[in-house]
Amino acid sequence: MPDGVLNLNVVDVYGNPVGEQIDVFLRHQTLSHDPSFRGLKPAKTIIIKELFQSPEGRYRLEVDAPSRIPVSQFIMIPPSDPLKLVVTLPVNKDRVVSVMFPSFGVIDADAQRLLNAGTVGGKTGVALYEGLDDLRKAGFLNLVTKAAHTRLLSERPVLSYIRQITEQRGDRLFARVDPALHGEVHTAVTGGLFHPVPDSLHQPPAGFTAVDSFKTLDNYGNLQLTFSRSENEWSVDMDIDDAQGFDHLFQVVHNSVTGQPTHPYNIHEILVWHQELDPGYRLLVRHEEADRAATA
Repeated sequence: MPDGVLNLNVVDVYGNPVGEQIDVFLRHQTLSHDPSFRGLKPAKTIIIKELFQSPEGRYRLEVDAPSRIPVSQFIMIPPSDPLKLVVTLPVNKDRVVSVMFPSFGVIDADAQRLLNAGTVGGKTGVALYEGLDDLRKAGFLNLVTKAAHTRLLSERPVLSYIRQITEQRGDRLFARVDPALHGEVHTAVTGGLFHPVPDSLHQPPAGFTAVDSFKTLDNYGNLQLTFSRSENEWSVDMDIDDAQGFDHLFQVVHNSVTGQPTHPYNIHEILVWHQELDPGYRLLVRHEEADRAATA
């Protein structure tokens, strides 16, 4: 009987153990050995025994939980000690039941400034922030967090050049900007921080003419700035593009999220796990919402 061992830690993007039942499926790549384990109780470490070891220890591992996106990867069980493996399960955006947002007073000072300077739907400042629905608020916090941590060669963050928000959608923000931002981004191309990209999918605001577009060089979760101009006034369309990066980054099981458009909750998971940027809000799934209600 095989005696290889897998010590499996299943965590969320913050590194905390997933607090719901977990399904684990293993498929040996050459032998007829496909053990599966459904409804495992949440635990810091899940211990799976009786696996073949190297050189015959290659398996395809799939891990799933009710409120998470299933992920998979190939593993090799070593010939002696247990394989210690950490698998990160991102939240399934369709299983989010509520979102815990920070109050206006604790978000980034430049983000507060931006909201105070802008008027959207007749609202400004606190009223504008609190009036955003969950998707728009999540998108806003994603964008200002990423822009606050994207520094140009001037040492100023991109966010400091954004003057006035004019529109917030779920996945993008439109704003008037300091004209100097365009030149700084051009300079940042030479410095290897941005690269030019097509802007054909981005329509400029009414009265503005499209100029050009740039992306950061992140492997996943690129900040894209698309500029337009009306005489001396400059506008930017700012979004975070995952470009199918969500699937590849988390090694998502094929067809689990195929064809989904960029979604603020997916971007949240990329920022927190891959870029170590916390937008400040928490996505709550059913069992977490129940735990929150029980302790309220």
